[in-house]
Amino acid sequence: MSVKIMMDSASDINEGEARSLGIFLVPMQVTLGGREYYDGVTLLPDEFFNKLKESGDMPQTSLINAFRWEEAFEKATKDGDELVVVTLSSNLSGTYAAAVQAAEKFQGKVWVVDSLNAALGERLLGLYALRLAKENLSAKEIAERLEKQKSKIRLYAVIDTLEYLKKGGRISATTAFFGELLGIKPIVSVIDGKVEMIGKAKGHKKSFQFIHECVKKTGGIDFDMPYGLIYSGADKTNVEKYKEESAEILQGHDVQEYSLGCTIGTHIGPGAVGIAYFVE
Repeated sequence: MSVKIMMDSASDINEGEARSLGIFLVPMQVTLGGREYYDGVTLLPDEFFNKLKESGDMPQTSLINAFRWEEAFEKATKDGDELVVVTLSSNLSGTYAAAVQAAEKFQGKVWVVDSLNAALGERLLGLYALRLAKENLSAKEIAERLEKQKSKIRLYAVIDTLEYLKKGGRISATTAFFGELLGIKPIVSVIDGKVEMIGKAKGHKKSFQFIHECVKKTGGIDFDMPYGLIYSGADKTNVEKYKEESAEILQGHDVQEYSLGCTIGTHIGPGAVGIAYFVE
């Protein structure tokens, strides 16, 4: 008997990556331009951001309901294996609650962990779970470790355009207009499981400096734990700039870059860049 790891696609892990990593992926459903897609399966990030630019409508992301979770749990545990499930923050979606409901039928076999995060923050917790599974810990032990460590995850990102915050009703058209005119870049973080704006700066250089100060205040990056950079859209110019500006906080370590997907990308749009890590 072994332990399997399952995640939803709000982690921005796509079907191919999940298969390579040995993660069971349950995709969220996204409606865009009148068509329904499965995030990370029938709709990958580059295509999503292209469609986002073309479409005048905001995409709609549906939670993973208890029925779909139950189907996934049944398939993953039919051979007697235990399962640890890492989900999108309960403060952003009902997906976690639905997974908990479905898990009631699998007592002692399925353990559900609320990441209290999204995108790369959620992915890092899943990668840590995968590491623990390879160390032959039980599902209960892995879930307990995740609960202890998840509060140490930090995610900071610079939003490149205000257009999608405007479309989603997060800011007014006037604020967006003058913000774009002045080159204002909002900085966001995940706090208590919610995406919050924590500051703003003029231009990328000052925005990156803002993030670096945030990283330093937390005590820096634990390089023994999963960490990485996040970016949105096909153009990687901003993430390359960020890497150049991040030498001090990355301390010469290689860093993996991950593409932002539909769930958070809907509200942030292309050109965003950021970092996620466990604090030391």
